[in-house]
Amino acid sequence: MKAIIVEDKEYIRKGLLNLLGIIDAPVEVIGECESVEEAVIVAKTCKPELVFLDINLADGTAFDFLDQLESIDFKIIFITAYEEYALKALKIGAVDYLLKPVDVEELKIALQKVAKLTAEGQKHQIAKAKQVFNNEGNHIVLSFHDSYQLINLDELIYCESDKGYTTFYCSDGKKHLVSKTLKDFEDRLLEANFQRPHQSFMINMKFVDKYDKSGTIYLKKRNKNSSFFT
Repeated sequence: MKAIIVEDKEYIRKGLLNLLGIIDAPVEVIGECESVEEAVIVAKTCKPELVFLDINLADGTAFDFLDQLESIDFKIIFITAYEEYALKALKIGAVDYLLKPVDVEELKIALQKVAKLTAEGQKHQIAKAKQVFNNEGNHIVLSFHDSYQLINLDELIYCESDKGYTTFYCSDGKKHLVSKTLKDFEDRLLEANFQRPHQSFMINMKFVDKYDKSGTIYLKKRNKNSSFFT
């Protein structure tokens, strides 16, 4: 496949070229770009079949580049330095991506996957990648020592913070403890109609049953002994 590399850091571009040579990949790199502006020109001129595309560029994002093209006739492997983005994309099944610094085995796997990708699959990947990047959708990813847990926010009743840890309580009765503070999740949860009535709790407003005049908030599908105080 004829490919271009869209990445604003030269050492990443050179490193990727080196790895492609080491694994003798069936890829011919015909262009390198470090900005959205350059990438648009090169893509329209060179008609690549594959683009290694950095998420954040000096003058915009990968999606600014894609939005300026009349059609997308090439396959994409995203490149990102942001682990949180990569993990969300991975769990949702959104995209093929490489996490910087690029690992040779991950590069092999990404090339194998993209070789099998259909045109319809490509459209789905781009749409999902944009959704994840813009922090849209209705999921949050929790990172553990040896795994990642995808939480549907519609099924998350509340979160409880205690001494640097946060527990997520779901409507199916499961709970998940992570070694992060509630503050790490607050902005995302506020966007999803959660409120923080107490410094140790965030609650999903769809599960609120009633407010007591004493300041207690009762939630649906909860243990009767549990309550929150505003």
